[in-house]
Amino acid sequence: MPAGRPAEALLAELRELRAGDAPTRGGRTFAYVYDAGLPAADELAAAAYGVFATVNGLDPTVFPSVARLENDVVGAVNSVLGAPGAQGSFTSGGTESILLAVKTARDHALNVRGVTRPQLVLPSTAHAAFHKAAHYLGLETVVVPVDPVTFRADAAAVADALTDRSVLVVASAPSYAHGVMDPVSEIAAAAAARDVLCHVDACIGGWFLPFLSRTGRTVEPFGLSVPGVTSVSVDLHKYGYADKGASVVLYRDAELRRHQYFAHADWPGYPVVNPTVQGTKPGGLLAQAWAVLHHLGHDGYTELARQVARAADLVLAGLRATDGVRVLGEPAGSLVAFTVTGADGTGDLGRTLQVADEMRERGWYLQPQLSHDGLPANLHLTLTPATGGQVEALLADLAESVAAARASEPVTVDPALAELAATLDPDALTPEEVAGVLAFAGLGGGQGLPSRTAPVLVLLDALPSRLKERLLTEYIGTLFRV
Repeated sequence: MPAGRPAEALLAELRELRAGDAPTRGGRTFAYVYDAGLPAADELAAAAYGVFATVNGLDPTVFPSVARLENDVVGAVNSVLGAPGAQGSFTSGGTESILLAVKTARDHALNVRGVTRPQLVLPSTAHAAFHKAAHYLGLETVVVPVDPVTFRADAAAVADALTDRSVLVVASAPSYAHGVMDPVSEIAAAAAARDVLCHVDACIGGWFLPFLSRTGRTVEPFGLSVPGVTSVSVDLHKYGYADKGASVVLYRDAELRRHQYFAHADWPGYPVVNPTVQGTKPGGLLAQAWAVLHHLGHDGYTELARQVARAADLVLAGLRATDGVRVLGEPAGSLVAFTVTGADGTGDLGRTLQVADEMRERGWYLQPQLSHDGLPANLHLTLTPATGGQVEALLADLAESVAAARASEPVTVDPALAELAATLDPDALTPEEVAGVLAFAGLGGGQGLPSRTAPVLVLLDALPSRLKERLLTEYIGTLFRV
């Protein structure tokens, strides 16, 4: 950057770059984005961010507006999901909220129960963010298989997994992978009986299910009002329809939240107190979440939940009427997972992943999810209000895609190759060996994914988890070359 460039030229380049991304509006991208279909809310979020763009949330004594807005946002969430005396924090997203809940549980167990080798007990469908938190914070994970038919956590199996080292039990409302509700009340009761904290991951459902309940639909209780639930995470950049970077973690009381905080005064600079992982925090993200929450209000969110539910009803009916498609579990409302079946009625890995490719060629993004511990590979749909106007076209293209996948050559992996891969030690592979494997898999050169990903994903599905993780880590590293 030897010289500056005109502002309009820079904006034009940014717009050109965005043109190559999956669309974030219009209801054709079924993961990562949450489209309320309300341009006015998007414009409000951008304007509110601009008002607070230069505010640093690090120190609310210098910027008291930060404390005012955060108290308001957390209070709004507490009024829906909390209980008397509950306290919480505004965070940058579900992963940070989860990490903080795990840290809180670890430190609480050390200080109150003297646990020095903490364990985190979680269903196999719990979000990967819990494993990330355990990795960062030095907890051992104890993974409990879920029911292979309902995909719900097995409360009795979770209870059996608890030990004196358990510091936190996890339940999902709903799980991201399949969109089904775990038996929160039963899991929380089992945790309470062993004096173990229980966190409900409601990052997806926390700001959707309560308003779905207001439409007259039955929703199982999952918030802090459930006995034994001690913390809840809810993302406002999902079904709160704020821009990315907005989540809340709630605790049953201030004493528990205190274990989340970090403070340090033993240095020559200013005394540091960080409620969350971040030090410097962009005030704009808090302001835009606050503005959107107040703009839509409970009535607005109820209407949006009704729209999502209607779309889900139509999508589920269409999927269940499509020959060779099986919906997994009983979706709680806004997330749907389905697999394409073979002649024997079980999930067909290759055909399922080929359908994702066919749909992408028709302008849709359905998120492929690989098989795991007996659970079939599937395609994930995140439904939003914008989905409603797209259902007929979605189902028509899906039927065409299933037919095209069945008519094409099946995608398989050479058994000898899979057997060889199982013998590789991921930690012993040299960078050159990893590059060779990536090139063989079609992921070499840092050029991004090929246009059809089924062959790559079928190969990855056959690999042991640790080898998958090593290869994917190296692959992502090739995308960020500097």
